[in-house]
Amino acid sequence: MVDAEELSKEFKEHSVAEFFKKNKQMLGLYGKVRTLTTVIHEYVTNSLDACEEANILPDIDVKIDELGSEYYEITIKDNGPGLTEETVGKALGKLLAGTKFHRMMQSRGQQGIGSSGCTMLSQMTTGKPIKVITGTGDGKTISLQLSIDPKRNEPKIANKKDLTKNFRGLAVQAKFKGVLYRDSEQGALEYLRRTAIANPHAQISFRDPAGQKITFKRTLNKVPERPKVVKPHPKGVTVDEIVTLAKYTDSRKVISFLKKDFDRMGQKSVESIGKKVQFDLNKDPRQLGWDEAEQLINAFKEVDFISPGGDALRPIGEAQVGKSLQSIVDPEFLTVLTRRPQVYAGGFPFQVEIAIAYGGKAGRTVSGAEGMEKRLEIMRFANRAPLLFDAGNCAITKSVHSIDWKRYDIKDVDKAPLTVLVNFVSVHIPYTGAGKQAIADEDEVIEEIRLALMQSGRKAGRYISGKRKEREKQLKRELFYKYIPEIVMALNELTGTDKKLLQKKLETMVLEKLRLDEAEEVEELEENSTEENKKGEDDEGKDKKAKGKK
Repeated sequence: MVDAEELSKEFKEHSVAEFFKKNKQMLGLYGKVRTLTTVIHEYVTNSLDACEEANILPDIDVKIDELGSEYYEITIKDNGPGLTEETVGKALGKLLAGTKFHRMMQSRGQQGIGSSGCTMLSQMTTGKPIKVITGTGDGKTISLQLSIDPKRNEPKIANKKDLTKNFRGLAVQAKFKGVLYRDSEQGALEYLRRTAIANPHAQISFRDPAGQKITFKRTLNKVPERPKVVKPHPKGVTVDEIVTLAKYTDSRKVISFLKKDFDRMGQKSVESIGKKVQFDLNKDPRQLGWDEAEQLINAFKEVDFISPGGDALRPIGEAQVGKSLQSIVDPEFLTVLTRRPQVYAGGFPFQVEIAIAYGGKAGRTVSGAEGMEKRLEIMRFANRAPLLFDAGNCAITKSVHSIDWKRYDIKDVDKAPLTVLVNFVSVHIPYTGAGKQAIADEDEVIEEIRLALMQSGRKAGRYISGKRKEREKQLKRELFYKYIPEIVMALNELTGTDKKLLQKKLETMVLEKLRLDEAEEVEELEENSTEENKKGEDDEGKDKKAKGKK
C-alpha cells in the first residue's frame, strides 16, 4: 500500500500551456477542417480587434498554401497598429496573456488564448516556430521566429532581425499538419464570408490552396465607434463578485464603492439600498462580509435601475445588416431588429441583433430527393465573429428551435427558405468553452433572443401569411370566375333574369366572399400572436419604467 508520503512525491504543478497542450480540443482544435478554420478565426478576429481599437479601416489578407497531405501553411497580414517588440512575444506566445480579459469592453477575443494556442499547435504538429513580421509605422519593423516553452508558458524568440522597410501592421506565417481545407459550410471561405457580412467596414482578401482569389470588398468606409469600458451592472452581479470587488476597491466607504464600481448607480439608488440593508453604508467595503454582500444583492433586486447604457455595446446596425443580407441572399422579405441592452448574470450588459430573411436565396441549399432544396440557415455571431461549430450547444440555436414557427405561417421551419441571423453583443460573451463557438444558455440570454425572434417572426408571419392568402385568393377567384358563366346560364333559364345583371351580382358576391375570408385569416393570425405580443409589450414596459427611474 502506497502511503501519503509516497504519493506526495508525485505531486507536481503544471503550466496553463502544458494543460492546453494535452487538452487542445478545449480550444476547438480538433477535427481536420474545424482546426484549420479555427486557426483562421483566431488570427482574423485579432486583426479586426486591433484595427478597430486603433481606429483603422481593416485590410486583411489571408492565404492558404498546401504543402503536402493534410499539411498547410497559413499566412495572415493586416494593416493594424502592429505589436511592439516588447509585447509581440507575449501576445502570440504566452497563453492567458493579453489586453482583453481584465477589461469589461466589447471585443471578439477575450481570453488571451487563441493566437498563442495556434502558435502551440503549429509547434506540436510540425516542430516549427511561427514567423512574424510586425511594424508600428514609425520606421521600426522587425521579423522573428516564435515558439512557446510549455513548461514555463513563456515565449521563445529566435532569429530576430530589424528590417529597413516602413511597415505598419502584423503578418503571421504558420505551418500546420493534420488539418484539411474544404470549401464547405464549416470551412475557411464560409467563415470569411460571414465575417464580411458582420463587418462591412473590413476588406478581406482570400487565396485558397488552389490559387483562386476572392475579395470581400468594404461596403462601409467608417470604423465602428470604439466601445467604452464599463462597470458591472448591479442587476447581474453575484454575492462572490461583490465581495471580490469590495476587497480591491480604492473606496473608503460602501456608499462610494457602490457609486464608483457599479454602472447605473446614482444617489437615489444608493439611498434606496441603504434603507433595505441592515448595516451602515459608511462601512469600509474591504471589511464587507458575505452576509452583508447578500443583503446588497437582495436590495439590488428591489431597486429599479436604468438598463445598461448603449455606449458600451456596438451592434452591427440594422441598416448594415439589411444591406449585407440583401446583397448576399437577395430575399423576398427581410426584417432586421436591434433590441435594447439588457444584463445577464455577472452584471454584464448585452444586446441582441436579429435578422430574418425569407425567400430568394435565403436558406441553405442542399441536395434532396427532388433535386436541390432549401433548408433553414442559422447564422450565429458573437460580437460580429461567426460561430460555425457546436451549434447544438448554443443558446442561439436552442432559442430558434424553441419558437413555435407555425404561429408565423411557417409550417416546417427546418425545410423553409429561411435565413435567421443572430448577433449576440456583450462586453463578455458567456462561451461554453475556450473554443469560443457556442454561447451558454443563460436564462436572460435565452429569453432576450426568444423575444427578438418572436418580434421579428410576427413581421415575417404577416408577410408569409399575406403571400399565402393572396395566392389562395387568386386560386379561389379563378375557380369562381370559371363557373360563373355556367351559373349565369342556369339562373337565366330558371328565372329569366338578365344575364349581365346576374354576372354583375355573382362577381360582387365572389369579391365579398374573398374579403370576408381574408378578414377571418387576419384575425386568426393576430389571435395566435397574442401571447408573444403580450410578452413583447411587458418587456418594453419594463425597459421604459427602468429608464424613468434612477
